[in-house]
Order: sequence, then structure tokens, then C-alpha cells
Amino acid sequence: MFKKLGFAMAAVLSMTAAPSTPAFAEEEDQIPLEAFTMLPMIQDARVSPDGKKLAVLRATSAAGNYIVDIYDTRRMDKEPVRLGSDKMQMQAAGWANSDRLYMTFRVQKERPNRLGSYYRFQRAIVDADGKGNWLELPEGSSLMSWFRSDKDEILLEMDANENRIPDVVRYNVNNGRTRTVIRGSTKISGFTNDVDGDIRGGTGFEVESGSIKYYARLKGDDDWELIKTITPDAETREDFDLLGFSVENPNEMYIRANNGEDKSGIYTYNLETKQLSERLFGLKSVDAGGIITGSQPHNLGKLLGYTYDSGEYKRFYTDPAEKALHDAVQALFPEDDVSLYSRSDDDNMIMVYVSSDTTPGTYYLLKNKAELIKIGDTYPLLDKNNLAEKKYIRYKARDGRTIYAYLTVPKGEGPYPGIVLPHGGPWVRETGGYDEWSQLLASRGYVVIQPNYRGSTGYGLDHWKAGDENWGLKMQDDLDDAAMYLVENGLSTKDELAMFGWSYGGYAAFAASMRDDNIYQCAVAGAGVSNLELLNAGLHNNPFLKELQRPTIKGVSPQKQVEKVNIPIFVVHGAIDERVPVIHSRQFVDELKKYGKDYKYTEMEGLDHFSNRFTHEHKKQFYTELLDWLASDKCFGK
Repeated sequence: MFKKLGFAMAAVLSMTAAPSTPAFAEEEDQIPLEAFTMLPMIQDARVSPDGKKLAVLRATSAAGNYIVDIYDTRRMDKEPVRLGSDKMQMQAAGWANSDRLYMTFRVQKERPNRLGSYYRFQRAIVDADGKGNWLELPEGSSLMSWFRSDKDEILLEMDANENRIPDVVRYNVNNGRTRTVIRGSTKISGFTNDVDGDIRGGTGFEVESGSIKYYARLKGDDDWELIKTITPDAETREDFDLLGFSVENPNEMYIRANNGEDKSGIYTYNLETKQLSERLFGLKSVDAGGIITGSQPHNLGKLLGYTYDSGEYKRFYTDPAEKALHDAVQALFPEDDVSLYSRSDDDNMIMVYVSSDTTPGTYYLLKNKAELIKIGDTYPLLDKNNLAEKKYIRYKARDGRTIYAYLTVPKGEGPYPGIVLPHGGPWVRETGGYDEWSQLLASRGYVVIQPNYRGSTGYGLDHWKAGDENWGLKMQDDLDDAAMYLVENGLSTKDELAMFGWSYGGYAAFAASMRDDNIYQCAVAGAGVSNLELLNAGLHNNPFLKELQRPTIKGVSPQKQVEKVNIPIFVVHGAIDERVPVIHSRQFVDELKKYGKDYKYTEMEGLDHFSNRFTHEHKKQFYTELLDWLASDKCFGK
């Protein structure tokens, strides 16, 4: 069967190949800046449960201005129904049932007393035929789950009784009526449902001890059982997450945990016997990711496999049929990752998303497991033949610790000017796949290294905890050692090194600007933390971060040592950043002025913290200023 499937799809694919990339608008063989500054031409594409409709979240210009096109999958050449307008910033669209869509859009609102603006997300239920009024969901609500078994209701998390504690309600997508499923409390909130929509898991914060507590309950039971307590002791913390409930045995839950080992794995916990199973899945080199469960009526909630990331995103299937289907489609794109992420109930319509380090993302519709139709590219001006390969490498830090990193080497002959690009967080990890910033820089001739320095997650408890109280210290050494990796391997030279980062990466760039015997020629600090005391004070409202992360945030506080800055630095920050308030950069810049340091400062209006929320105008402004800075005599200009 699957040999036939592969042959049929390969034939269709050859007939629907992407058009060639337009001629370059700048230097010969250089990717035009517009290819990077434009917003994705397609944000998402999903098929309805009955397979008759396809919703495509599509940009109408380089600036986004997204609308949703609804296609008839039986007549893809037919003019689609169009939803949306220029009065809203469309963000996402999914099927509530086969006739109605769940839409998310973003609006910018002004704070009272002229205290600036902020973004607010709103949601609505919309008829897929474009007729009828939009049914706006309660403000502050968020989608928790929708059901294949109930076509008229979805689960929402919202503050139903206005006590500032999230509750769970069933929401009727046809008339907007709500029915409270469970009330949140100061003891338990952060709920998790099973495949039937029953609320079976929850988390709570105990003020007295500062502990994070995980609860669950038997199927059909109202009583909660405490299954795990995470203490506020940062040293004894561990990876623990409730991933879902078993369909085969509803009183078993899937858990990701360390269970005494350095790397986390996947287990089941039996609520009746109160026993944790043997490790079902795990690796020696990296933490386990999560589980793959079925979303179709015939396998709804069934365990199909596991995920992990050992340099690139991987799936390990335990279900033979799912593996065969995925492998058949994957064979058509041997150099890319394939995701079968939106499917009709009968599996005759499947959305396929294809991506890699040199493939920003392409959407296909697989019809009847035989015909593959290209829906479109996320970034049509980017040709994978002109993008740089991203390699997964490792190097030794000065104390012998192994650091894994991603290396993007530009085309042409080296050595190249080198840029260390640390990720934010820091309690996250750098991953494989397409990365806009490293590709932008590589297209201009810079070699980029992105380390998973100590303090990053994904590589076990020892590596995670090794960053504790080492902000600007050993964590910074790991970044400098990444720069030296470039030099030692002939990819860069000692007189052409820089650091650029955002969020925690911006903090690292601040710290890099003032190191003794500095190895960098310049730095770029985006949305960076400059004052550790100010950061810790801001974590007060988040119990998890307050108790678990705040004790680990110690080390160099850049704002206190600006007199030591010894290289030019470009500081950039969003004016409405709520995660790392702009005062961090403003105060750092005030100190730079005081000490007469060499700097450039840009504050971008209407920009919050997250780089994936950059508008087209933000990207044009920042990318232009970034590249100009790096090419100037402040950095690599001769």
C-alpha cells in the first residue's frame, strides 16, 4: 500500500513544484532583506473534521494583514470564502466543528492615565461560510481542548466568577452558553482534562512551604490525590510534567520525570496502585520530549509514540500504522522534517507541514493518501539553495563540560566574522530547524554559533543546575568558549567576534560588553536584563518562578558595572515589553551616557518582548540597524 502511496505522491509533487526564487534585489547572490522582514505568507492551514473544508491563515501583504480563506477540498480551484478584515490582527484559526471556526486575533489597547499600550488577545467563534455574526468568547478565556466526540462544545479556561482564579467551563459554539465544569481554587488550578473532557489533573501552590503540588483523580471520582510535590529548593528540583491520561487504562497517567536519573524519561503512574511504571521511553544523551497520541475517532487518545530532540526533532512510533503513514510521506522529503498535524476524521484529508534548517516551512494537502497538493510556502522569497546549512556540534568548555550548539556557516570561503547568539530563557534550549536570525546573519557572511550553555534545559538535571548562580560567570564562559571554537576551527579570527542576543541573550550581551580581556569587538543586547535585583522583584507574582528560579538568579548584574564596558554596544528594546520591562535598557543606557561609553540605543514603539511578535515594520527597522551596526567601524567594518 505504502509503496503505491509514495509513487503517487511523488508524481503529483513533481507537477506542483515551487516556482523559482525571484531575482535578488541587492548584491549578486545575496538574499534580499525583504525575504527576511516579511511576515509568513501562511501562518497555518487546517482541515475540518469532515474533511470538506480547508482553512488557510494567509497574509495579504508582506506586513501580514492576515485573513482566513476557507476552501472546498473537493474543488480547490473554486474561489474561497474569506474571513477577516484590516481592523484586526488575525493570529490563529482552528475548527471548533466542521461548520464553525475558533479564531484568535490581537488588538493593541491603551493603558489608563497615558501609561502606554499593551496587546490583548481576543477570541471568537465564526461560521465557516462567512455568514452570521461572530460569537465573541468571554474576555480572558483561552482554549483548553475541543472534542471529536462532541461537535458542539469546547473546553475553555476562564475566570467564570471573577475571583482571579481560572475555572474550566464547557462552551457551546452554537449559542455561547457556558456550563462550569470545575471551579479553580487557591489549592488547585492549572487543570488537565482526559480524552472525554473530564478534569483529571491539576497543579497548586502551597504558600506556607512554597511548594508546587501536582494532583490527579480517579475516573469518575471527585476526590483529588496528591501525586507529587516539587520543593522550593532549587538544588533538589527535577523535571516533572503530567502529559495526559491513558485511554486503555483511564486511571493511568503519562508522566515525564527524572525518577532518580539525570535525564528525564516517560512513565505511567497508576492512580489505583499509586505506583510508577518502569521507564517506557528515555535516552542517555537528552531528556525525553513528550508523547504522541491519536486525534482520530479510531485512535482517539491512544498512545502512538514518543518525541525527543537530539539535535533535531525526532519521533519514535510505537504504533505500526501511524509509523507507516508518516514514513511514506517522509520518504518524499528525505532532507526535511514532516509533520502530519491536521487530519479529517476519516484520514482522507491530511495537512502536511514540511520544514528543515533550510526549509522555512511549506504546507501540503494530502488527499486520499494519494494526491499531494502544495498549498504554499511560509517565506516564498527564500530558496533553500541559497540558505546556509545548520550543523549540530559540540565543544568543550574550559572546565571540561560538553556544550552542544548549532553552527550556521555562510556560503563562500572563510574565515568569517563570528557571532555568538545565545538563546533566551535561560531555562529553555536551542533547537534545530529553520532559524531566521542565524540565516539572516549567514546571508551577510557571518558565521553564527548558538550554544546550549549550562543552565539550558533538555540535557539533564546536571546541565540544567550547573547554571545556578552563574549568570555572567560560568554561563558566560560557555559563550566565550563557543567563540573560541569558531577561532580554533578556522571559521573566524580573534579580531572578528561579536555577541548578539535577546532576552537572557540580551543579558549575556550586556555581560559580554564588560568582560576583562574582552574577546569581542562589539555586542548587541536585545530586550536584555540589566539588573538582577529588578528581575527578581518582577518574579514575585509567579509562584513557580519565585520559588524555583529566583534563588538561582545570581551573578553579574550588568547595570552595577557599566564603568567596565570596554567595547561598543548596540542596545535595543521594545517600548511595551512586559516580560523584561524597558527600564532595564533605559537605566543601562543612562549609565553608558554617564561613563561616556560607545553605544547606540533604539527603543521600538509598539513592540513587546517576544521576537515572534515582530511586525513587518519592526523587522525592517531592527534588521537594518543590526546589519548596519555589524558592518560599521564599531564592529567588523574596516
